[in-house]
This record gives sequence, structure tokens and C-alpha cells, in this order.
Amino acid sequence: MSNVRSEKEAVVAEVRSKLDAADAVIVTEYRGMTVTQLADLRVQLRGAGCEYRVYKNTLARFAARDAGIAGLDTLLVGPTAIAFVHGDVAAVAKTLKEYAKTNPLLVIRGGAVAGKAVSAKEVEVLADLPSREVMLSQFAGMLQAPLVKTAGLLQALPRNMAYGLKALVDQKSAA
Repeated sequence: MSNVRSEKEAVVAEVRSKLDAADAVIVTEYRGMTVTQLADLRVQLRGAGCEYRVYKNTLARFAARDAGIAGLDTLLVGPTAIAFVHGDVAAVAKTLKEYAKTNPLLVIRGGAVAGKAVSAKEVEVLADLPSREVMLSQFAGMLQAPLVKTAGLLQALPRNMAYGLKALVDQKSAA
């Protein structure tokens, strides 16, 4: 009996450590999916920097409570799998959303970002965000725009003066 208990405690500790190490957690329902479909999803998620695992709901609930993530235990009902995100949360959410479009058996239930529980709609909002690289380039463009405008204004004064002097020289030589 104590051997079974120690195995369960080890699983709870494992899930807790994964929850602590992850940047975000997304909970999905995989009811009706085949092993091949789950393996394909795991490969896609691994490429996005995510580990997709199935744990017993009760043990995962204990780990979520130990990790201090309120609200995550309500999502752990029925056949659920947990995506532990390491890195870009939006990329993983986008991968899950795209896979759910092609395979409607995958249902995104919600998750936790930065220790706070989020709903399925909030995960979809994360999926609709542009990628990190696009957001960084947009930010750089916003920083660059005023500088370019200032440089253009500073160049305009000498340029306009040069055009005026050239026009004056042309006018004097024509007369």
C-alpha cells in the first residue's frame, strides 16, 4: 500500500515541478483521438517548445493546488492532457488552435499563465497574437518612426535652402 502511495506522491511531485518550471500550462480534452493523432500533436507541440503529457486528473489537481494555481483544478475533469509551455506561449496556443481546426476532437479547455488561471477564450486570444518576431519588429518600427521623421525634418532645412539658392543662381544666369 505504501509503495502505491509513494508512486502517486512521486507523480504529484513530478507534475508540480513541471508546473513550476513551465511559463504557461494549457489544458486540453482529447476524447476520441487516436494514438497516432496524439503522437502527431506531440511532435508539432515539441517543435513549438512544449511538452504534452497525460496525467491522472486527481494527481494533477493535487499538484496544481500545491503549486498555488487556483482554478486549474476545475479544468482537470475527464480525459485531459496538459501542455507545459517553455518559451513562446502564443506559438503553442496557435499550434493547438490550428490542430483543433483540423481535428475537432481536440478541445482547448483553458490553462494557466504566470500562475493565473485563464479560460479557453483567453487561450484563443493568445493564439491570435502575432509571433514574437513580428511583435518585436512592430515595436522596432514604432521606435524608429519618430527618429526617421526627425531626420527628415532636419534634412529639409538645408535641402530647401539649397533648392532656393539653385533657383536664385538659375534666375540670375537666365537674366
